[in-house]
Amino acid sequence: MSSPAIRTTHVGSLPRSDRLRSLLTADEVDDEEFDSAVDESIREVVRRQSAAGIDVANDGEQSRIAYSVDVTNRLSGFGEGTVEREWPADLDDFPEYGEELLGASENIGGPVARGPIEYVGEEALERDLARFDEAVAAEGVEFPARFHTAPSPGAVLRFTETEYHDSDEAYLFDLADALATEYELIAETGAVLQIDAPDLLAGFTLTYKDDSVDDFRERVRTHVEALNEAVSAVPSEQIRLHGCWGNYEGPHHHDVALDAVIDAFYEADVGGLVVEGANPRHQHEYRTFEEHPLPDGWRLIPGVVDVKTNVVEHPEVVADRIERFANAVGDPERIVAGADCGFETVVEGANAVHPSIAWKKLEALREGADLAAERLF
Repeated sequence: MSSPAIRTTHVGSLPRSDRLRSLLTADEVDDEEFDSAVDESIREVVRRQSAAGIDVANDGEQSRIAYSVDVTNRLSGFGEGTVEREWPADLDDFPEYGEELLGASENIGGPVARGPIEYVGEEALERDLARFDEAVAAEGVEFPARFHTAPSPGAVLRFTETEYHDSDEAYLFDLADALATEYELIAETGAVLQIDAPDLLAGFTLTYKDDSVDDFRERVRTHVEALNEAVSAVPSEQIRLHGCWGNYEGPHHHDVALDAVIDAFYEADVGGLVVEGANPRHQHEYRTFEEHPLPDGWRLIPGVVDVKTNVVEHPEVVADRIERFANAVGDPERIVAGADCGFETVVEGANAVHPSIAWKKLEALREGADLAAERLF
């Protein structure tokens, strides 16, 4: 890119085609038809990211039914079972709204570990990774950089169950050992590895609702320790860590504060941090980086467009948000502008933004980043 500029990216999931959504949720699917639909949908999101002015792009997670459990298809030891599902703590205070938003809180079907966990999905992952380059070539577009997402060990633990391990900690570190292969394969392509780790923030209201803040901080340290083991063979500058408070339209009034756990985040062996900064509950969190400076060499990827509302941010609003984070960090060159979370994290669920509006938000992101660059450089 010509300098000076603020680069733009997003968090990973982008709207899927209607055809692909129907195939992802079908009971039986022809493999050739599915591959064709995935390839077609990735070409579409590649084309639209280029048109919107996204600099650090990806495949939009088009082949996945959900970011958190797709990886279990590439791990041995898992079978279908019952996964505990509770509402987030904030929705417990508003049960009528909770049921309207997420449905009943009873347990649901999902992956359950019943034996040794090993990585067995090299071929499937390599095919998925190749799709992005194929789509870029087919569309005749270019991006300064690309990224590919993978869940943290703690994220997989959150959305699955185990009947094989004696404790959550044993399960966590077993997952870390297996996921290391996925992380390394992604990094070998030259892509930025984005680790999606809702367990480090949303875990406070989703999984560990009885924790005190101090207890949760120590739990985050354990999860980061497991993550560090998993990424030990990947250069830290090639990794960005994504933490969020949950991508649903709840009140979020029980969310843990970022500054309460940021010291544990900073123990991660990564080179960038993706955080929310646009939704109404957390727009003040930029101050955390004034009081707790980023580690040397890290970049900050703040969310400056909200993925829980169909209101399209004015570019001036986006620019203001970028400026606040840049001033808090002290160097605009360490900022990459992004979104709060994914636009379609699951195929069926509480995706708040209409698919057509998601692209308009990314256009506003680009316009706002250009305005911010004019002011900051």
